[in-house]
Amino acid sequence: MQHTADTNAHQPQQPIVIEIPVAWGEMDAFGHVNNVAYFRYIESSRVAFCTAVGWMPTGSQGQAGVWPILHSAQIRFRSPVVYPDTLKIIAHPREVLEDRFTLAHDLFSERQGRLVAQGSGIIVSFDFSTHAKAPLPASVRERVLSFDRHVPTNNPHH
Repeated sequence: MQHTADTNAHQPQQPIVIEIPVAWGEMDAFGHVNNVAYFRYIESSRVAFCTAVGWMPTGSQGQAGVWPILHSAQIRFRSPVVYPDTLKIIAHPREVLEDRFTLAHDLFSERQGRLVAQGSGIIVSFDFSTHAKAPLPASVRERVLSFDRHVPTNNPHH
């Protein structure tokens, strides 16, 4: 990757990767993982990403200060998943703005060996003291921007 004078001189951080085993109870009457379960999967991925960038409240911290909130989330289903399986979920930021960023999630099935769903969420910086959106904390913005934002979606082996 070529760097120009106005870009970081170091290599971008790699995406956050988590693995989640599919539970039998996540199956629905149609014999595949229920659509709602995917939102829980990307929630776990989002929490792992926010923890990695040092922006996840613990205990009473969430009652005051500037913390992430989920503005919106969407998922595109590509292939049904059935039990037993393990999903590898890769989280990486896409667009980063002053008060928010888009976090993409690529879900790969170990059993199928391919991409089975793609999701994304808009994460907004929210000041719980003033009950209003706020700029991303500088340290968080810097960490989010340090991640590679152009991750190919066809490689489950990140």
